[in-house]
Amino acid sequence: MRRIILTTLSFLAFLTAAAQVVTKTAQVDTLLKRIVQNSTPDSIQVPVASPVLFYNQNFLHQLRLDSIQKTVPLSYNEYVQNFIDALGKQKNRMGQMLGLSGYYFPIFEKALKAYNIPEEIKYLPIIESSMNPHAISKVGATGMWQFMFGTAKAYGLNMDNFEDERKDPIQASYAAAAYFRDAYEELGDWLLAIAAYNCGKGNVTRAITKAGSRDFWEIRKFLPKETRDYVPAFIAAVYLMNYPEQHGIATKNAVINFKTDTVQVNHFVALADVAKAINYEEETLAVLNPSYKKRIVNGTELTPKRIILPQVAQMDYTQLYNVLNNDAVVEKNIILASTDDVRDLRKLAAVRKRPVTQILATTHKVKTGQNLSQIANLYKIEVQDLKVWNNLKSSTVIPGQNLKIQGSKVKLSSKPIEKPDFVMYKVKVGDTLSSIAEKFDGATVANIKKANNLSKATIQPGMVLKIKG
Repeated sequence: MRRIILTTLSFLAFLTAAAQVVTKTAQVDTLLKRIVQNSTPDSIQVPVASPVLFYNQNFLHQLRLDSIQKTVPLSYNEYVQNFIDALGKQKNRMGQMLGLSGYYFPIFEKALKAYNIPEEIKYLPIIESSMNPHAISKVGATGMWQFMFGTAKAYGLNMDNFEDERKDPIQASYAAAAYFRDAYEELGDWLLAIAAYNCGKGNVTRAITKAGSRDFWEIRKFLPKETRDYVPAFIAAVYLMNYPEQHGIATKNAVINFKTDTVQVNHFVALADVAKAINYEEETLAVLNPSYKKRIVNGTELTPKRIILPQVAQMDYTQLYNVLNNDAVVEKNIILASTDDVRDLRKLAAVRKRPVTQILATTHKVKTGQNLSQIANLYKIEVQDLKVWNNLKSSTVIPGQNLKIQGSKVKLSSKPIEKPDFVMYKVKVGDTLSSIAEKFDGATVANIKKANNLSKATIQPGMVLKIKG
């Protein structure tokens, strides 16, 4: 037995030391095979290392990942190890993540559990935003979960001149959980769902087709560069958050380190007034309620709004009650936000540069609710001409479609077009419910599923969906 134990310890010590070896040699290969062959007696189960060695391989890291794996596969390979090395050097940042996790992780866990999403997904905002609710990417992705404007709308998040729910840790977490539910239903694999969260389900589906596989590590080379790194970075973050001490990472004190209360208000309330009533700094309430752009909570009877507060002392209840029931805010005009997606803004800027007469005379972009008859009447032309000019075999058009308009100089009427309750949309290859919802004002994944009695997010090309928007 002593020999068995010594042999096993030698095996583990060798592999740990191998993490420091820069160049793999033939002698190392031979020695590894001999150790593996001589250290696996029937009474002891020793994991066998991957047949592919890489210069910074660490068998102990692999064992640790195996020990914490639950639902999401926590693969170990050179890509994951590279990010363990890289993130492990960011001790201050990872210490801050440990500090913030005490407040934010329970919020994430509750939302994920509501949609039956693996708890491990709670680590994703570390990679997305360093758990910063005010994070904004170079293309406009916003909040801890880095929602693009269109996807946020598709999953029911509200953006207006008072509020951006992408910055609300609670609302955004539920929207992210809903996205993961749909992504997993469509893709059937958690690593693929995580990849889709970064680059979209369409990119992942195309990569699957090119690779002829549904294994993330097989399709990885067909994904965008950022996504290739995104999944191994996520796995590395999961590892380091579970084994910080082993990498010299100490928890940093977070700004949010106290217990909180929640109140709902059905009228406009200024955070400054609330802070004064409970003897806290306004900045503290702004940190707890990051989604309110003007530090004004825009609650109404139809849509009450949430305020997160530090636990209130009993002596402050009366003052707080008076503030919450005093509708003193004057400016209350709510305006829905337009897109802040940099890619969409570039397209709009390009369109604005074109002469108006040219746009009216040559093209028409189909709006939600329009059909060929309405468009033909708008330009005082015949439906048949539209079909000929655009090589249309039927009278079906879809929002966003560009139609050629030949010889018309008619100015557009300012009179609004009456919209039907529903429009019909034929699903095309590559469509997802979220991408369809983004095409229609007011449409969300939830109301498309409800209108079409869909229990899952899976759709097929050729399906015709009712879209209410």
